[in-house]
Amino acid sequence: MYVTPEQFQTANKTSIEAILSLATTQFAAFEKLANLNAKAIQAAFETTIANARALAGAKDVQEYVSLQSTLAQPAIENAIAYSKSVYAVATEASNEFSKAAEQRVSELKENFVSLLDKAAKNAPAGSDVAVNAVRQMLAAGNSAYDNFTKATKQATGIAEANVDVATETVKGFAAKASKAA
Repeated sequence: MYVTPEQFQTANKTSIEAILSLATTQFAAFEKLANLNAKAIQAAFETTIANARALAGAKDVQEYVSLQSTLAQPAIENAIAYSKSVYAVATEASNEFSKAAEQRVSELKENFVSLLDKAAKNAPAGSDVAVNAVRQMLAAGNSAYDNFTKATKQATGIAEANVDVATETVKGFAAKASKAA
């Protein structure tokens, strides 16, 4: 039961590939956020110029106040859309990291089971009880991990639903506020 150079090389290659994959995922998320921010800044700048021109063209105070309330609604909607986009990028990156972690845990479980099987074959007589105990602990650990993963996915789903509800609530408040103004 010795580790061969080929096994060591394979393990290192797998680890490096996993790290590079995570780095690529992280860079892609950073790139998406950078593009999102650049577009948001450009849109905000263009909107600010257009709003300033519209407000400068107001003929009286009533028109000025009316324009302000009218111009506020799109700004709130843009802020909400931006927040949802940032949340979507973060969620996508998080999902990619979770998939990578799940794959790595699966590989580690397989390697451990394989190692356990090899150890059981070479174990002295009477060690079946210890090997079975380790297998039961592994099964219990796998079950706990699976339950944790399911609970995390459910919590994420609930959080996403809450974000959607909060977004709609803010839109409703913004619409009421602009009508009241």
